[in-house]
Formats: sequence, C-alpha cells, structure tokens
Amino acid sequence: MLSIYNHDRDTVQLTYVYPVVSRRAGGVSLGINLNPNNKCNWQCVYCQVPNLQRGVADKVDLIVLERELDAFLLELMHGSYMKTHVPEQCRQLQDLAISGNGEPTTCPNFSDVVDLIVRLMQKYRLVIPLRLITNGSCMHKEHIQQGLTMMAAHRGEVWFKVDAIGENMTMAINGVSLSARWQAEQLQKTAQVCPTWIQTCVIQQQVEDSHYMSTYVSWLNDVLLQGGNIQGVLLYGLARPSMQEGGDKLVSADKAWLAVFAQKIESLGLAVKVS
Repeated sequence: MLSIYNHDRDTVQLTYVYPVVSRRAGGVSLGINLNPNNKCNWQCVYCQVPNLQRGVADKVDLIVLERELDAFLLELMHGSYMKTHVPEQCRQLQDLAISGNGEPTTCPNFSDVVDLIVRLMQKYRLVIPLRLITNGSCMHKEHIQQGLTMMAAHRGEVWFKVDAIGENMTMAINGVSLSARWQAEQLQKTAQVCPTWIQTCVIQQQVEDSHYMSTYVSWLNDVLLQGGNIQGVLLYGLARPSMQEGGDKLVSADKAWLAVFAQKIESLGLAVKVS
C-alpha cells in the first residue's frame, strides 16, 4: 500500500513515473521524476533521496516517458491499481507532479516534457492540476519560462521552495548560499507567469533561530508588494527520514510553533496550508 511515509520512486519500477500518496495534494499524486540520476543542484539537509549527488538532470527520453505515463494513467483510470495499492480514503488522482530525485528544471528539454504531459492529460480528459515542485533556481531560463507558460494555460501551478531567507540560513538548510534579493527575483519570475504556492519545510534548526520567523514574514511582505500570482504558503514538517548525513538527528517543528507561523503569514492576506 502507498503511504505518506514512503515516497519510494521505484514502487512501480519505471524510469520516470511513480505514484505516491501526498499529504499536501490530499490523495494520489502521480510523479514525473526528471532526475532518475539522483543529481540535484542543491543539497537540502532534510532531503529523502538516497545517494544524492550534486549535479543536474540528464535529457529526458521522451519516448520512454510517454510510454510509461500513458500506460500508467490508463491503469490508474481504468485498472485495479487504486484498489490494490491505495488506501480507500485516498483513491483519487489529485495531480500530476513534475518532481523527483533532484531539481527538475535543470532538465535540458523541460519544455518538451511539459508539452508531452499536457497532451496526455488532454487524452485522458484530466481536470486536475499539473504541478511543478521546484527550488526555483532556473526560473530565469527561456525554456523554463516556455514550460511555465504552457503549464499556466492548462491548470498548472508551481510549488516554489523557500525554506529560509538569506545566505547563512539557506546554506545551513539548502546547501546553497542565496541572497534574499535573488530569492525574491526568482519567485517573481515564476509567479508572474504561472500561479505559485510557496512551499516551506520547517525543522527545529529554523525554530531555534530567534530571527527566522520575523525575517521570513518581512521578506514575504516585501515580495507581495511587488505583485505576482502568489496563491499562498504550504507549511510542512518532516514525514519521512532524511537520507543525508546527519539526517537521522533532524527534528520537525512542533505543531504549536507552525500554527503561530501560519497566523503570521495569514496576517499578510495569504492562504496557508499546514501539513
């Protein structure tokens, strides 16, 4: 049975396609893994990918991806997979998610992948979101903007990672040193093209920084003043163990702290969903 506690990309032994039960999606999310090589340009401390390496995605084999996605959508829609592998209360396909074992927008033929997915969603008459789960690092690139434009025309939305603000905290949490200004610019480049949710994972390391909450809320307020189609914030703690060095020692933020954080964000006029 699929579970929120296990997002193994190999459950159906395909190269690019994998089903999961997602807390944030609220049911079955069909993932499209553009990084089966386990390479990412970031290295987040909470990352659940085993044998993660620094790097970028390879070019996707579109023939293989189309064969896998077409066959598995057929199985989900008309076969027995939901009944035999999904808990009864979760047997609803909620989205297709471009995600996986690294940063998907490092894929060199990203816009071709989006076009392929959209065609198959139309074939099966799927009226569900096509979501991109991203760290936002490549949003300035032309072919990524093309992909976002296609997504926006077909119920697309972006889940844009912002776990921390500023160079020191992003290095500690995400393994990269990012300025607050650069983060805001990349987010704006996304939200101006496609509806965007900010996704923020909170662990005890952020909670223990007395300035974390105020810095985040102040930065977010400045971003909102610049406009853009920002839908809200997805706040979440850990559901599965990190596979990175020291990951076994990570502790999720407690519910009470997350509730206060959510209230601060809601005061800016944004929707907040807490998992």
